[in-house]
Amino acid sequence: MSGGFRLTRGWGLLVSLLAGLTLIVLATAGVVVQQVRAGLPPVDSLRELQLSEPLRVYARDGQLIGEFGSERRALLRFDQLPRQLIGAFVAAEDQRFFAHGGIDLMGLARAAVNLIMTGEKAQGGSTITMQLARNVFLSSEKTYTRKFREILLAQAIEAELDKSEILELYLNKIYLGERAYGVGAAARVYFNADVEALSLSQAATLAGLPKAPSRDNPIANPERARDRRDYVLGRMHDAGFIDAATLAAARAEPMVVSPYRPTLDVDAHYAVEMVRALVVERFGEAAYTDGLRVITTLDGREQAAAVMAVRDGLMAYEERHGWRGPEQRLDTGDPAQWDAALTAGPRWAELVPAVVTAIGPEEATLHTLEGEQRLPAAGWAWAKLDAKRALQRGDLIRIRRSGDRWRLAQVPEAQAAFVALDPANGEVRALVGGYDFFAAKFNRVVQARRQAGSSFKPFLYAAALQAGFTPASVVLDAPVVFDDPALESTWRPQNYSGKFYGPTRLREALVHSRNLVSIRLLQAVGFDQARQTAAAFGLPIERLPRDLTMALGSAVFTPMEMAQAFGSLANGGYEVVPRLILRVETLSGEVLWSPPRVEVCTACDDPEARAALPPDLRAAAQRVPAPVAWLVADMLRDVTRRGTGAKVRELGRDDLGGKTGTTNDETDAWFAGFNTARVGVAWVGFDQPRPLGRGEVGGRAALPIWMDYMRVALKDVPERIPPPPADVVSVRIDPETGLLARPGDPDARFEYVQRDHLPDASPTQAPASAPGGPGDGVGDLF
Repeated sequence: MSGGFRLTRGWGLLVSLLAGLTLIVLATAGVVVQQVRAGLPPVDSLRELQLSEPLRVYARDGQLIGEFGSERRALLRFDQLPRQLIGAFVAAEDQRFFAHGGIDLMGLARAAVNLIMTGEKAQGGSTITMQLARNVFLSSEKTYTRKFREILLAQAIEAELDKSEILELYLNKIYLGERAYGVGAAARVYFNADVEALSLSQAATLAGLPKAPSRDNPIANPERARDRRDYVLGRMHDAGFIDAATLAAARAEPMVVSPYRPTLDVDAHYAVEMVRALVVERFGEAAYTDGLRVITTLDGREQAAAVMAVRDGLMAYEERHGWRGPEQRLDTGDPAQWDAALTAGPRWAELVPAVVTAIGPEEATLHTLEGEQRLPAAGWAWAKLDAKRALQRGDLIRIRRSGDRWRLAQVPEAQAAFVALDPANGEVRALVGGYDFFAAKFNRVVQARRQAGSSFKPFLYAAALQAGFTPASVVLDAPVVFDDPALESTWRPQNYSGKFYGPTRLREALVHSRNLVSIRLLQAVGFDQARQTAAAFGLPIERLPRDLTMALGSAVFTPMEMAQAFGSLANGGYEVVPRLILRVETLSGEVLWSPPRVEVCTACDDPEARAALPPDLRAAAQRVPAPVAWLVADMLRDVTRRGTGAKVRELGRDDLGGKTGTTNDETDAWFAGFNTARVGVAWVGFDQPRPLGRGEVGGRAALPIWMDYMRVALKDVPERIPPPPADVVSVRIDPETGLLARPGDPDARFEYVQRDHLPDASPTQAPASAPGGPGDGVGDLF
C-alpha cells in the first residue's frame, strides 16, 4: 500500500512538474510572441503600398530615350486579374490558400521533416500570405527568426484582410525577374501584353517564376521557363482547375517571348546603357524605383540621324557585296506556320521578316506579321537574281523601308560605330555602338579597340611640327625596305596606290595619305616624341608601339578615343573629356548630381577668370601648342577639299576637316572629321577582324556614315574656320622645294608655317613673310 502510494505520489509530482514547466514555456513563448508582435510593422501599411517610379533617361531636348525599372503604371484591382492567372499562382504556390488562415501546417511539417532528414534549411510551407509578408516587410534570408516573424505577420494579415485583398496585393508586389514587380509589369516585360490578353500558357509561365525569377524567366533561360510552366500546368490539372485537353494544348504552345520595350522618342540604347551603369553605380539599386530623371548631353535630332546613318551605311555595304539568299525555305503553305517562323527569328532594328507567297516579274507578294506587303522588282535589283539564285515561294527574307516602298535587305554581317562630340566641352551629341543594341549589346564606340590605320597620321604630323617641320617641309616618297630579325619577313611598305611620288611637301603627303612619307617622318621624329605627342591628344601611350608600324596606324583605339583626339585638333589643342550626363534630378526637379565639366575657356589664362568658374566646371588644359593644332587642322581641311576625303565637298561647306583610315587588307575603315562645332568618328569592320573586301577603304565604307550625320547636325550652323594663331604666318613658297619663293615666281603658293620655323630661302631670295588671314589659306589657291 505504501509502495503504491509512493508511486502514485511520484507520478503526481512529475505531472505537476511537467505542467509547471509547460506553463512556464507557454508563458515565456507568450511573452516572446508579444514582444515580436510589438516589433512587427502595422498591417494597415499594406493598404498604402506605393508604386515605384522607373529611372527615365532623356535627351537634352526632352525626348525620352530610355526607361528602367518597374513598368507598372497603376495597381491592378482584384477584379482585373484573370481567373486563370489567379489559378496558376494558387496551384503553383499555395493550393490550400482559400482554406488556411495564413499558415499551412502541412507544408511546415514537410519543411520540418526535410530539416530532420537532410539537416538543411529549405524554403517550405510558405503560403501566399507568408510570401506577401516577406516581400513587403522582411528579408529573404533563411533564418528561424525571420520565419517566425513571417508566420506572425501572415496571421495578422489574414486577420486584417480578406483573401481577395491578399491576392491583389501579392500579385501586384511579387518580383518576377527582369526588374518586373507584379503580374501587370511581368506580362508586358515578357509578352508585351496586358494581363487580360495572356494565354493560359503565358499565365502559367509567370506563375512559375517566384521560385527563381532571375534564373527561370523566359528571357534568361527559355528551357527552364518551359519546364516551370509545364510544372505549373500540371499542378493546375491536379487541382482540378483545367482538364486534360486544356493541359495538353497549353503545354504544346511554343515559348515565344516578346520583350517589352518602352515607347521611346529616339533610339539611343547604347548610350542609355552607359548612362544606366553610371547612375546605378552612384545611386545603387534605388535608382530603378525612385523616379530619377537623367538629362543627357545627347541631341535627339542628331542621335536619330546617327542611327539612320549607321544603318544605311551598313545596308549599302551589304548591297555592294551581294545577296546571301533567304534565311530559310519553308515547305509549308500554312500562314500559322509562317507566323511561327517569323516570330521565332531574331529581331533586327528596321529589318522586317517576311515570307514570299508569290513572285512575278514586276513584284513579289510577301506575308508579314503586319499583313500582306508588296516588294517591287526595283527593290531587289541590287541582288542580281538569276535562275540559280531567285526568290521562291516560301523564302523567309528581310525587307526594309526605302522611302514609301519596300526594299530587299539582309542581316548585316559587318558592324559599324559612330560617335559625335562638341569639341569645346566634350559633350556627346550622338552615339551608336552598332547596328542594333538588342541583337548585340557590345558597344563598339567604347569597347572595340581597332587599328586606326591612316586616321592616326595627323598625330604623327603634329609630332613632326613640334620637332621643327612645317607643312612646307619636303620628305622623300620612295621605296623603303626593312630587314629586321624581329620580323617574320622583310618589310616593304608601300602607298595604297602602289606608286611613289618623290620629294613631297608634308601638306600634300597628308592630303593624299602617303605611307612612305609617314614612315620617314617617324624615323626623323623618333618614337618617344611621336608617342608623347599622341598621348597629349588623349590617346593611350601604352598602346603605341615602339616600331615603325606606328606610322601606319598599327595601334588600337576605340572610336571614342579617336573622337577625343580629333576634338583636340578641332578646339585648338585643348584636352577633351567626354561627358554624357548633364544632370540627374528628382521628379520634382531637384538636382541630385551634375557630373564635373571640362570646357575650353580661352579667357581662363587670367587667374581671376579661372577663379570665377563654377565649382563643377574646370577649364580644359592646353595639351598641344595652338600653332601645331591649328596647322594640322588646316591640312586636314585640305584632305576634305581635294584629298582622300574629297567626297565631303558634297556637303557644300568649306570649314570641314578630316582623315580617312584603312588598315591592312581593308580590315578596318575609318573616317574622323570635324569643324569647330562637331567632331565625329565613324568605323566599319567585322567584330572578328577580317577583310571588308577590295576597295572598302575609309572613304567608301565609313565616310558616308559621317556625312549623313553631319548633313543633319550642321544644318543651320554657320561656317567658321578659326583664324590662325599669332605664331602662324602665311608665306609664299616654291611648291616643288618648299622653300621661300623667288620674287615674281608664277608658280608660288601661299603656305602657313610657324613664325619661328620659316622655310629657307630659294637661291637669290631673301626670307620674307606675310601675315596670314582667313582668306589666305592654301586651300583657296590650289
